[in-house]
Amino acid sequence: MPAVATPTAPPPALDNPAGGAFSLIFTTMPALLRLTCGLVGAVVALWVRTPPVEPALLLPGVAALTGWSLWYAARALRHGITPALVIGDVAVTTAACLLIPLLVAPEVLPGEGSWIAVLASTTVINTQATAPARWSVPAGLLVIAAYVVGAQAAGNPAEAQAHAATLLVQTACTAMMTAVMRRRIGRADQAFAEHHRLTREALVARTAREAERRQNRDLHDTVLGTLTMVGLGAVPGPSVSMRERCAADLRTLIALTDAGPAPGDGPVPLDGRLRAVPDRLPELRVHLELASCAVPAGVADAITESAYAALSNVVRHAPGAQATLRLTRDAIAVVVEVADDGPGFDPATVPTHRYGLRESVRGRMSAVGGRAEVRSAPGAGTLIRLEWPGVG
Repeated sequence: MPAVATPTAPPPALDNPAGGAFSLIFTTMPALLRLTCGLVGAVVALWVRTPPVEPALLLPGVAALTGWSLWYAARALRHGITPALVIGDVAVTTAACLLIPLLVAPEVLPGEGSWIAVLASTTVINTQATAPARWSVPAGLLVIAAYVVGAQAAGNPAEAQAHAATLLVQTACTAMMTAVMRRRIGRADQAFAEHHRLTREALVARTAREAERRQNRDLHDTVLGTLTMVGLGAVPGPSVSMRERCAADLRTLIALTDAGPAPGDGPVPLDGRLRAVPDRLPELRVHLELASCAVPAGVADAITESAYAALSNVVRHAPGAQATLRLTRDAIAVVVEVADDGPGFDPATVPTHRYGLRESVRGRMSAVGGRAEVRSAPGAGTLIRLEWPGVG
């Protein structure tokens, strides 16, 4: 079998669109959350500075945390959230929690409403959303432990217990939600990849089938057609026309093994192509009525070979008949008609395994977006109408 060209692959798509969307969301959200909470926390921290808060420690601490929030957000939005960014955020928050007695005024510590409490909550949520559970859960527990130690050192064990419980719930819920989403998204990406694999395989298989059908049509219309006509006695003995026909069939066989590039698809004169068809069937009398018309090269090839196949059927099945090859066009379609005054036949009685009309005519026209219609009846001749609706 001749080689079958593989179709050009479409532009590559994302291999994991759901995972990519997940990563985008869980990069943007933590970045904005850290930035917002960092800036708001800085304002609140500076607003309430009653003893034992140490301004000498609070001011540089707030400046450092604000700078970190800005850098975290910028880095995350530009390059994504890396393990180093997660580790740095946990470390900064842990240090701030341990310094609660020096950074948070006693009157704002209860009720889990201090800026350090908000910072701790933001960090445990961001960590669960951006790091694997085997690392994010221990990191969350580290922040919780630091908050408990800091709140205890500030003399408020009730706040330590209350916000520790809140942080535990936030850590557990965010970790479970993220795990479920990652698992579901992984399955969606697997299904997406499998769908595209099957689509590519179907495209390759369909292209291979179309190539095989084209090859079978070419063989049917040349070598097999010549042998059939010889067997039916429709072709006289050795002659110049017979030698020319056999040479043309040989060129077709050679062309089937040529894996070179397909011809261009620019407009070509269809009437000129059709005018040469009767020369390939010198034993048949053909009357030509051809209007001037230009169509894409691929369409011209399909119509010309379909007309040749129809005229070859006249030679095989209606020897001695006269045929007419007519080309017309209007604003809607290009129409080619092949008519003969032979004995005709009943199209409904043609066996399904017969290849000529099914592939050599209808199959070719369908491949270029056209259609073929067969009108015939016993004793009434045959008309094959080829129509391509690509004219505007």
